[in-house]
Amino acid sequence: MDMGVVSRSFPQLSNEEVAALLAERGFRWTELCFSQTDSNYWRYNGRSDLSDLTDKRSQEIVDTYRKHGVEVASIGVFTNLLETDEREMEENLRYFERHMQIAAGTGVPVVATECGFIPGKRGIQADSYEQDFDRLKQQISWLGERAGHYGIKLALEPCVLDVVPSAKRTADLLAQVGSPHVQVLLDPANLIANNSEEEMFRYLAPHLAYFHGKDRKVNDTYGRCVGDGGIDWVKLLNLYHEQAEGVPFILEYVNIHNFCEIRDRVIAFDQAR
Repeated sequence: MDMGVVSRSFPQLSNEEVAALLAERGFRWTELCFSQTDSNYWRYNGRSDLSDLTDKRSQEIVDTYRKHGVEVASIGVFTNLLETDEREMEENLRYFERHMQIAAGTGVPVVATECGFIPGKRGIQADSYEQDFDRLKQQISWLGERAGHYGIKLALEPCVLDVVPSAKRTADLLAQVGSPHVQVLLDPANLIANNSEEEMFRYLAPHLAYFHGKDRKVNDTYGRCVGDGGIDWVKLLNLYHEQAEGVPFILEYVNIHNFCEIRDRVIAFDQAR
């Protein structure tokens, strides 16, 4: 089974070092987050100054992976789409669109994000949920239009901690947005508390851009490496092969010390089907 690793698993390495390492260990894909020692731009739920991340430099970075035979399946953005300050939201969207320009210019097919959150207020707030959801739908609709303009796809990653906490709610959101340019980054760890493995595929299989390989115990706040949580990986991988064969499967929450060990766990689960 082919696998990848998110580039931010290796913040201590340059892009050249990450690409060479992944190729040497037999990994096919990466989710590129511009998080390396020579491209330190990635900010979770925020943004950074991209003024010196030129088109030329972006192409050089992507080509670094390609020359080693590693496909850049996605550029991970993960900024905040629930920001309530209008000026900040405009900057977040401009930041996001710059990543879309980079993806289009370098031939990367997908840009990815979570919903985002206001620090200290992550999750569903009963007094603001409806307006939060409408705000997210507005931003996803706009970004979907821009994705179409650039000829790429936007992948939204739902999570139990956010305003799109289940597979059904995600499918509903995609139907309301109605854009063929908006897809799903399925991280089963993010939905296992609300959905069975079968339900994830029932609602989201037609919309999959790629997967995060990550685990979670049902009552955990945050995720774990594959095999350390409550997901039935034999069942999930069977569904993957039946309904999503070839969709990039990219490990997350691993590091330079264990990424091959976790890859081998996935292989063992896959062989046990």
